[in-house]
This record gives sequence, structure tokens and C-alpha cells, in this order.
Amino acid sequence: MKWTSMLAIYVLFWAFSVFLVLPWGVRTTDEAGGDYVAGQAESAPHEFRLGRLALHVTIVATALFALFVANYRFGWVTPQMLDLFNRDSVYGHG
Repeated sequence: MKWTSMLAIYVLFWAFSVFLVLPWGVRTTDEAGGDYVAGQAESAPHEFRLGRLALHVTIVATALFALFVANYRFGWVTPQMLDLFNRDSVYGHG
């Protein structure tokens, strides 16, 4: 696989990992014991730490990407294994 393809795939893993990591450790203002700002939603996070979020996202994305590359290299799960409509050809029944 070319390095440019690997970079593009890593960026996709990073972008999708943001949605996995966003809810981790989020506390509302009520849970944190803080004061609400006028117009603030009750479900809004009390404080947002971009650096911590970016670090967690990078760790998760790197781990998932490493699994992806290892699967690409060793062929643990192939596209033929995921073909639900033509299962017989995978197992030699047809």
C-alpha cells in the first residue's frame, strides 16, 4: 500500500474516532457543580478540553489503524469473508 493511501486512511480513522471519543468523561454543568450561563443547554459540557480530546482521538485512531494495517498485511478478514450473498464460494460448497 502506498504511503499516501495509508495517510488518507489514517485521516479517515482519526475523523471517525472523534465521534467515538467525544462522550468520554463529559460532565454537564450540573454534574460539575458549576453555574449555568444564560441560554446554556442543560446537556452542554461544563468545559471542553481540545488538547485532551485530540490526544485521546489520536490514541484510538492509531490503535484502530494499526489493526487495519495488520489485517491488510496478514489477511485475517478478507472481503470474501464479508460477502453475505455468496457464502458458498468462500467455504468451497459451490
